[in-house]
Amino acid sequence: MDKTVTRRATYNGFLLHMAFNKAPWRLLLAPFLPIGLLLYALKIWDRSRLKQFSQILLIGRRVPKAHFAKYLESHADLVVGKNVYPQLLARVAEEKAAGYRHVMATASYRLYVEAIAKRLGFDDVIATDLSTDSSGHVLARIDGHNCYDAAKLELVKGWMDSHGLDRATCHIRAYSDHVSDAPLLCYADEPFATNPHGPLARLAETKGWPILDWRVAET
Repeated sequence: MDKTVTRRATYNGFLLHMAFNKAPWRLLLAPFLPIGLLLYALKIWDRSRLKQFSQILLIGRRVPKAHFAKYLESHADLVVGKNVYPQLLARVAEEKAAGYRHVMATASYRLYVEAIAKRLGFDDVIATDLSTDSSGHVLARIDGHNCYDAAKLELVKGWMDSHGLDRATCHIRAYSDHVSDAPLLCYADEPFATNPHGPLARLAETKGWPILDWRVAET
């Protein structure tokens, strides 16, 4: 989703939106976020640990799910209103007319992605899930795998199996901006390097994959 569908990454925006609306005092903790980024850059933490650290700071370690509800909708309105490539909307409409089913596969949290995907006309979501406890509190802990790199492809395959979809009878298009999605792009019948960063752009040129750069129209 991030930088493929949206111009900018959405996770920190989601955290800040939640903190501002739910517990504004947590914004005072935002200056500690670079600590997590440094530990990630030094490879002391992986992406999952970084996401969990950021969530603890700006949302909390354990939050009743009901506290998220109204803020998820207002956050989705902001993302769709200001942060989505118009070319994406046109692409989805065109493909729907051709009979395609749209599934958003993203490392972002399902917690906030589903409201965004629904507004954009996607039919389903494959995403990173958060754990919940027996009393329904959302925990700052990933449930299962971060939907990233090879794990994303495995989650896509699992989703297909759960919906009774045979790979041999499916025609798959995949869009991504990042080289970490190379496993999924290689799995697709039609891979599109979309707003690609350097490594993916170079891989796409090597593989002969089409490159869609929706950023060009905005420069």
